Order: sequence, then structure tokens, then C-alpha cells
Amino acid sequence: MTVSGQLNVETHACALGDVYTFGPTFRAEDSHTSRHLAEFWMIEPEISFADLAKDAELAEAYVKYCARYALENCADDLAHFDQWVEKGLIARLQNVVDNDFQILTYTEAIDILNKPNHLKKGKFEQKPDWGIDLGSEHERYLTEKVYKKPVVLTHYPKEIKAFYMRLDEEVVDLKKYEGTKIGVVEGRTGETVSAMDILVPHIGELIGGSQREERLEKLEEAIRANGDDPKDYWWYCDLRRYGSVPHAGFGLGFERLIMFVTGVENIRDVIPFPRVPKTCDF
Repeated sequence: MTVSGQLNVETHACALGDVYTFGPTFRAEDSHTSRHLAEFWMIEPEISFADLAKDAELAEAYVKYCARYALENCADDLAHFDQWVEKGLIARLQNVVDNDFQILTYTEAIDILNKPNHLKKGKFEQKPDWGIDLGSEHERYLTEKVYKKPVVLTHYPKEIKAFYMRLDEEVVDLKKYEGTKIGVVEGRTGETVSAMDILVPHIGELIGGSQREERLEKLEEAIRANGDDPKDYWWYCDLRRYGSVPHAGFGLGFERLIMFVTGVENIRDVIPFPRVPKTCDF
């Protein structure tokens, strides 16, 4: 079983430019939450000649497009969901369409969550220390209580992200970020990767993506640090060995998108035959 088609579709992006996949995705993890399935569907764009900023811009535009389309074409359905499923659903979606997403680095988010007033108000089950993988409680607090709109969270610790994500430079080139909304990590360069998640009210993480590591030597180092052998990824490494381009992409879980648009609370209610850990009825 594969996590997704991302590594494979990078070969298509390097040949064809901007591409995407849409298909079933499997997760062999023992997650029993209202947001997780063992099998779900994912939309995964991969764009060539793109960095983290362009990746985040595409992801934000896509979320806004989906919300706007639902508001304009499914008004009766949304009115039903607004009345019977989530009060204020239409206003929440309109807020997404009307406002720029908040750009925040992971490091800045940790600092915000650790402020005494937010720690007291949030009553987090897990303390938001630097280096943890933020949970739904942290993600929803940022979007629902602090900013009251979607948040683009960038530059995560490399230890909690996948090997193929581009390692941030030891020395930050500030010119790289001029004219973009992407922030710069202060004092953490070399410890973070060029990753971004889009967090939205009601759900938490809706999109996860990154700029891909196009430097062969850095990619091989990351594979080894992950406990794997670069030889097992020979075809993936060959993309870099024989000429590559900077590229980036993201994945959006289709069922979470449906939850986001409809207000439905449990992911098992937005797919006809939910497949979850230790359950194989379908």
C-alpha cells in the first residue's frame, strides 16, 4: 500500500510542467479520530519551476475557489447544512473567500500558542513545544480563536516532515522572500524544511505540501537520515542526478474538503464506505 502518488507524479511534473493526481490513498496508522480514515481520496497538484511561496499561493487559491463555487452553485444545499448541521456555515465559507489567509511560520505559531493567555484559554492536552507535530487542538485554536480565518503554516522542523521536503538554507537569502507573503524562520535555519500546511476553521489541517528537495546530495542525506538506502529510491534520485527543476506540490484530502464545505463533523459520514483501522466491513 502506498501513502500517495506524489513521488511518482514528480516524474510527470518534471516532464510535463504542471500536473495533478486524484485517487485513493492509504495510511497504515492507528488513528481513531473524527478526521482520519485508513483509506481516503486525495488531490495532489505538482508544479514545476515553483518554490514554497508559489505552492502556498496555489493552495490558497484552490481552497478559495472550492468555497466560492459551493456558495455560488450549491446555495440550497448550504442553506440546509447551515440550518441543520453547522450554524454559521455560510458565513464561515464567505469569510474564507473574502480574506487573505494568515501567513505564519511554525516557530511563530509555537511562540503564540505558548503565551500565558493562550495556554490558559486553549487548555491544550499536549503542550505546544517546538518540535512537536501540532495536533488538531492547536490548529483549530489558531484558526478559530486567534486569527478567525485560515492560516498557512510554514517552515516545519525537519524531524517531523518527510525526507523529500527541501531543507531550508543555513543562511537565509532575504531577497528570495521579497514580494511574497511567506515568512522567514529566525534562528532555526538548517533545522527546518520548506513545508507548508493550510489550516482552516472547523477542520484544522486541510492541505499539506512543500517545495521538493531538488539537490541530489541533500536528498540522499535525508533518505539516509530516515533510515533508508538511496539505492531503493534510485529512480527518484535519478530525477535529480540527470537534471531537475525546482518544483513543489501539495495534497488535499477530498473527504476533509467535503467536511470543510458542509460542516459535517465526522469524516466517516462524508464517504459511502468508510475504511478505518481494525475495521474491514466494506
